[in-house]
Amino acid sequence: MSGGEKLVGALIAGLRVLRYLNAAPHPVGVSKVARDLSISPSTTFNLLRTLVHERLAVFDPERKTYAPGPGLAELALGMPDRSDNLRLVRAHLREFAAAHGCTAILWHRSDDEHAVLIDAVESPAAVGIRMDIGQRLPLLAGAMGRCFAAHEGYTCAELKSRFKRLRWQSPPSFDQYLDDLDAVRRLGYAVDEGDFAQGVTIVSGAILGPDGRGAMAISAMVFSAQLQGEALRELGEDLRDRTRLLSGIIGGVTEKAAS
Repeated sequence: MSGGEKLVGALIAGLRVLRYLNAAPHPVGVSKVARDLSISPSTTFNLLRTLVHERLAVFDPERKTYAPGPGLAELALGMPDRSDNLRLVRAHLREFAAAHGCTAILWHRSDDEHAVLIDAVESPAAVGIRMDIGQRLPLLAGAMGRCFAAHEGYTCAELKSRFKRLRWQSPPSFDQYLDDLDAVRRLGYAVDEGDFAQGVTIVSGAILGPDGRGAMAISAMVFSAQLQGEALRELGEDLRDRTRLLSGIIGGVTEKAAS
């Protein structure tokens, strides 16, 4: 950078706050953001309020906390009609949650290590599992992680190194994880029956971006006793069909490439 360049301090501060939210493992309040970034609370509040206005952050009025917003996914998608794309995905979340009596969740890949929850819809007809907008998880964990991993092209050594860093309530073996990735490629969806969270079954499908890698993922969460046998297969196949359709619309990925 040459000495003659003039930078906009407010923009730099706003980007620092946005990066902080994206890296935080949980939604955070104004005081913590201000303290950790050494920015005055009043300035931090105004920056966060602006980010919420631009949909780059979301505010939880009950907990008084902030988290990354859906606008990040819109930017990451790089599509001229990205807002329409997200509205389309949300419509599928609502339909899917109602059809299968589950909590339907939309994950956005925030970087090569993490995914952030940017939307969630609970079924009105069943006891739901609440998930907080802005929650971050390791990219390769759970059913969601199996979907991302299946499309990453990792070598076995790279995958094993990443797998060792994952935390599960009831961890599968690495060999089982590899078998699960083969199943994702064959079936088009992943199933986690109590590995990531005991007593909870999670079924996920990836929405692929233009590069053929997972850009987002839709997950269905139910208590394990609610979903077994034929109902589990039907839910998985419905999720597969929806994510393949969305991959074609959002990422231009054909059904053959998504398989």
